[in-house]
Amino acid sequence: MKTVTTLFTCLLAASVCAATSTCANAASPSPIFQTSFDCATAKASVEKLICRDPQLMQMDIELTRLYRLALTDEHSVPRPDKVMIDQQFWAEAREQCASEPAPKACAIRSYAERAHQLRQGSAIARTKDPDRLTEGPLAFRCTGLNALMAATFFNTQPGVVYLKWANTSITLSQVQNDSGTQYTGKDSLGSYSFWQDGNVVLFQKPGSGEMSCTAEPIG
Repeated sequence: MKTVTTLFTCLLAASVCAATSTCANAASPSPIFQTSFDCATAKASVEKLICRDPQLMQMDIELTRLYRLALTDEHSVPRPDKVMIDQQFWAEAREQCASEPAPKACAIRSYAERAHQLRQGSAIARTKDPDRLTEGPLAFRCTGLNALMAATFFNTQPGVVYLKWANTSITLSQVQNDSGTQYTGKDSLGSYSFWQDGNVVLFQKPGSGEMSCTAEPIG
């Protein structure tokens, strides 16, 4: 679980409730982070899925943390009032995952992309909270790609990485590997792989061989 100060919770309780249309423990002075909705009264199919799935629950709690931080950032892009509106639209779009053939995979993509957006737009959301479950976005220059690739990591069980370059994005899930950390996934075009071991990073997308990638500074 993540912790915030009691004052921080009180200041943001109303805005978080307005943006998510739910108020889990909003009246409680407890500083413990909860899911963005009350699992005891969850009615939507996706909310029920999140409440019974440890990985999705971790992602929801972490996204709530990032969202609350972004609301305190006067320099966020977009500004906090627009962040609140975007969060409401995101929550509504997430519910559409219930109609997808693979609802959990859809929800994971939704959380990974939103976390990337919040961390990309807010320096406060990127602060080095020791209890954070997200990292990035980090930038990589890969041979064979004409644009920088941004990577945002979700350190859940299993882990997730959201990759974005040019007009393309993909969400990959961590798989067991004897060396380094590997993420794999696929879409309608084929299979993808992202492997990292220290400073060595390899990326493969459909129709290409392994590309060597090097980290580059952001900003």
